Amino acid sequence: MTKNSHEYEYSVFRATMPSMRYDGKEPFATWQARAREKLSELLGLPLKNGACEAIIEYKREEGTHTEYRFLVETEPGYTVPCHLLVPKAVKEPVPLAICLSGHGGGMHVALGKPKCEADEKSLASWPHRAMAKRAVEEGRAALVIEARNFGESSLEGYGTSCMEASKIALLCGRTVIGERVHDACRILDAVGKAFPKIDMENIVCTGNSGGGTVTFYLACLDERIKAAMPSCSVCNFESSIAAMPHCLCNHIPSIRRYFEMGDLGGLIAPRLLVVATGKEDEIFPLEGAKETFAMIESLYTTAGAKDRCVLCIGEKGHLNYADLLWDALHSFDF
Repeated sequence: MTKNSHEYEYSVFRATMPSMRYDGKEPFATWQARAREKLSELLGLPLKNGACEAIIEYKREEGTHTEYRFLVETEPGYTVPCHLLVPKAVKEPVPLAICLSGHGGGMHVALGKPKCEADEKSLASWPHRAMAKRAVEEGRAALVIEARNFGESSLEGYGTSCMEASKIALLCGRTVIGERVHDACRILDAVGKAFPKIDMENIVCTGNSGGGTVTFYLACLDERIKAAMPSCSVCNFESSIAAMPHCLCNHIPSIRRYFEMGDLGGLIAPRLLVVATGKEDEIFPLEGAKETFAMIESLYTTAGAKDRCVLCIGEKGHLNYADLLWDALHSFDF
C-alpha cells in the first residue's frame, strides 16, 4: 500500500507504458510520421498563424556583428520580440544558430547584456549563458527569441511567470511547450523572408534547461533544424519531471501514454543530435539522461544513423555545457 496520493500517482505513472514506442513492425519513417503527428496533437498544435513578418525596430553595428531587433506576430494578437546577430566576417549565406534561453531573467542574458546586478553576477560566474555571443564566435548568425512567460513576455517584464500561464493554456487544450515551438517555427519563417543573407539550409538550435527542452521538441517537429544541441534537459520523465518539483511549462498532458522522452529522440534521426548533461544535475539526473540517450541511440541505429547522435557529460551541475556541445558538433561532417 502506498502512503499518500502523491506516491500513488507516481506508481500509476510508472505503470503506464508508452503505447507508440517503435516496435519494428512498420518502416521507421512510417512510425516517425505517425509519432510526429501524435506529438503535435499532444502539444496542442497547430495554432493559428499571425502575420509572421519581421518588423525591424532597429539595426546596430557592433564590433564583430550587426544586431537587428525585430518583432514577429506568431499568432493573431501575440507578438514575440527577437534579436538577430549577424557576424561581419562570415561570407554569405551565413549559417544560423537558434539560441533558446531557459528559466531566468530573459533573452537579454543569452545576448550577454545584463539588465541588473543579478544578471552581471550570473554572466560573470557562468559566461556560457551568453549563447548568442558564442554562436557569433562560431561563425553563425545568432537568433535569440524571448520565450513565452520569460523576460519581456513575462508578467513583470523580467524573470518568469510560467505557472499561471501554463494552467490557463491547459484549460484551452494548449501547452506552453507547444506555444514556444510554434513561435520558433513562425519566427524562422519570418527570418527566411526578411534576411536573405541567412542560410536557411544550415540551422542548428541550442539551449539549456527550458531552452534545451524547446530545442528538443522543435527539432522533433521541424526538420529545418539540421542539428539540435540541448543541454541539461533530455532525461526520461520518470527520473525528472515526474519524480520531483518542476515548472508546469515542462509538462505535456497524457504524453506518458504514448512516449517517453527517449522515444521522441527518434523523431530527430537521422539529423544531428548532441545532448549534454551534468554529473551533478539534480533536476535532470545523470542516470535518467543516460537511459534516455541509450533509447535514442537505439532508434538512431534503426534509422541507419548511429554515429549522428552523441552524449556529452559535464563535470558539474545544471549548466549550459557550450564547450562540449560545440566541440562535439565540430566533430561531425556538418
